[in-house]
Amino acid sequence: MIKSELIQRIADENPHLYQRDVERIVGTVFEEITEALANGKRVELRGFGAFSIKTREARSGRNPRTGETVSVEKKYVPFFKTGKLLRDRLNGG
Repeated sequence: MIKSELIQRIADENPHLYQRDVERIVGTVFEEITEALANGKRVELRGFGAFSIKTREARSGRNPRTGETVSVEKKYVPFFKTGKLLRDRLNGG
């Protein structure tokens, strides 16, 4: 499912809301999650899962085309861990 499909589904299930309001709500939720992660915070949505940041330390890598050794800088990557309810639902529980 993509963002526009999510917006459309929420709008369809809530006919009392204008589509532009649903777009604003979904956009705000995503912005808040992004902002929290950018500030190094963890975001937990009970029953769904938790978003956090993992650190990948600097390392030596290899250019696959030339085989040349290159240095890869330290970076932060988003990480998602599923919640128990989501995991159970996916596994037929």
